[in-house]
Amino acid sequence: MADINYKSAGVDIVEGATMVEKIKPLVKKTMRPEVLAGIGGFSSLVSIPEYIKEPVLVSGTDGVGTKLKFAFLSGIHDTIGIDLVAMCVNDVIVGGAEPLFFLDYFATGKLSSDVGAKVVSGIAEGCRQAGCALVGGETAEMPGFYSEGEYDLAGFSVGVVDKSRIIDGSKIKEGDVILGIPSTGVHSNGYSLVRKIVFEKMGLKIDDRIDDLGCTVAEAFLVPTKIYVKQVLEYIKRFDIHGMVHITGGGFYENIPRVIPEGLGAQINGDFKVLPVFKWLKKCASLSEREMFTTFNCGIGYMLILPHGDADELLKISDCVEVGRIVKKSTDERVVITKSYF
Repeated sequence: MADINYKSAGVDIVEGATMVEKIKPLVKKTMRPEVLAGIGGFSSLVSIPEYIKEPVLVSGTDGVGTKLKFAFLSGIHDTIGIDLVAMCVNDVIVGGAEPLFFLDYFATGKLSSDVGAKVVSGIAEGCRQAGCALVGGETAEMPGFYSEGEYDLAGFSVGVVDKSRIIDGSKIKEGDVILGIPSTGVHSNGYSLVRKIVFEKMGLKIDDRIDDLGCTVAEAFLVPTKIYVKQVLEYIKRFDIHGMVHITGGGFYENIPRVIPEGLGAQINGDFKVLPVFKWLKKCASLSEREMFTTFNCGIGYMLILPHGDADELLKISDCVEVGRIVKKSTDERVVITKSYF
């Protein structure tokens, strides 16, 4: 009778240790001076930056959702980690906070140190883009729990903001301008609908070419979520920003009202461009504009709400576009889109 041990039960501790060694150099590149202890121990220690006088910690956690299926099918694993970081840190900055550190949770049925290291390389790249330290995480090997070749990802970020500089939307008033920062594509929301359209309705495979988009399915839907941290933190220093919105699941209709005070609404009538990938999805499934703006970012991944004068100045020096205005709410709708964008 064969010996029974942890490895025969499906957990390879040696493979896990191999992965840790592979990711250590990647993690090291993300360090900040506030990190007192890094990866390899039971926990990590991070101090508050000295320039924060009255610190308030801001946290955010998220996953990547079923966008992971595109990584599994394509074998492309080195960008999905960027999505993971983006989904967390883009939420953290909405309150005006600077992300300090990030931790990840990677779970799979049978660990491949090569695949795991590629995933973490994306996480490290996301942290580099966000300016936060990857201080640790958890790798879980759980035989029989996941399908072969599949894994799950979750992340957690902590940031800090000076109490006097918290941006909570309370300053938003009628007449404020809504500016949008373009997205890179679908980001990491709505992928259950995307998969239904791409694989079921259109019958496409992961390497099939989409002529309307000039690229393959994998190339169209594995574009990493844009990380807005450094760009937004710079704007916060220079302009009187009253509120911000990260356009995630729920699109315009669900996310914008989360920051607007009662009695006010958003009128969307700007001249921003809807990205081709969204036009293709709408055409393939005959989706309504309401469905599109309720599910996807449609080309605007982040919004800034600020006074007219500041908005004019910001438009001159950035890739921001005017999306609309803050108005008195005259209907039950908090968001009203007054023109067709498709």
